[in-house]
Amino acid sequence: MDERVVETDAVGMPRGQFRYFDYVMAAFVAILLLSNVIGAGKRAVVDLPLVGPWPFGAGILFFPVSYVLGDVLTEVYGYARARRCIWAGFAALLFMVFMSWVVVALPPDAGWTGQAAYEAVFGQVPRIVFASICAFWAGEFVNSYVLARMKIWTEGRWLWTRLVGSTVVGQAVDSLIFYPLAFLGAPGWTAAQVGWVLVTQWVLKVGWEVVLTPVTYAVVGWLKRREGVDVFDRDTNFTPFRARV
Repeated sequence: MDERVVETDAVGMPRGQFRYFDYVMAAFVAILLLSNVIGAGKRAVVDLPLVGPWPFGAGILFFPVSYVLGDVLTEVYGYARARRCIWAGFAALLFMVFMSWVVVALPPDAGWTGQAAYEAVFGQVPRIVFASICAFWAGEFVNSYVLARMKIWTEGRWLWTRLVGSTVVGQAVDSLIFYPLAFLGAPGWTAAQVGWVLVTQWVLKVGWEVVLTPVTYAVVGWLKRREGVDVFDRDTNFTPFRARV
């Protein structure tokens, strides 16, 4: 790839503004919020051959896309900039939870009949919200870390190995945190059911991201050509608790 010369800072990150970084970051945060607001509230079902009805949370169709964009951010712009996006998504989730709580708690006007429906959609169970936020934070950071380290180990080759490898590990951490925190010990849930849902949802998320791998390849290649950069995190401080790029 014919790359332009890019001045770097103390941690090897290119200085200056990228043309498309803000758009990728905005898409990452938007998909994260929408998959939690619109997708999380509905349980859907598909009738699979030889298996029968298979219920699943509708958000699973879109939430993995946030991991895809996390892969794109880390692969193209590096772990440090991906870290900023993860924290932005985390802050957006916290504000969404706070705003939902305030709006649902406001006394409805006597002539408005939509309070029950509003509570059903936005009045999320605090335990599930807490589990979701914790799982997102840990899973995304693990996903980004694994991808960045694998990029160094493979010397930038075999992109598919780090896309799939980081997804397998990141989604595993996400699922191992979310489902026990959200449902273990809850009424109507046995430990076996939690374990079954955890494994099956992890398989579905990973499978969905594997299907999207060609799309990720195309987006990564396009961005690298347009931005003229390909970051390797050889000297990066991988702590998640750092604001500087």
